[in-house]
Amino acid sequence: MRVTRTPAAIRRRDLETLRKHGLADRDILDAVQVISYFNYINRVADALGIDPEPEMRQGPKRKGKMENRKWSTGRANGGWPTVR
Repeated sequence: MRVTRTPAAIRRRDLETLRKHGLADRDILDAVQVISYFNYINRVADALGIDPEPEMRQGPKRKGKMENRKWSTGRANGGWPTVR
């Protein structure tokens, strides 16, 4: 999440923590590139007013007591999923 919200706040100790959990430098690089790409493409889509594809508008499928609720995402809530 830090790569998305506060990338400049990432420190050497953050990378060391990832390495301690078994990630190689290449794994970390791959993760940062994928996260950064999605951040980029979502901002482009938002800036151009592109609506998500229909299957993306449905939101995540949940089991249990949340399964009958409707999920939505969008610019009105900063792109974060919300439950109605």
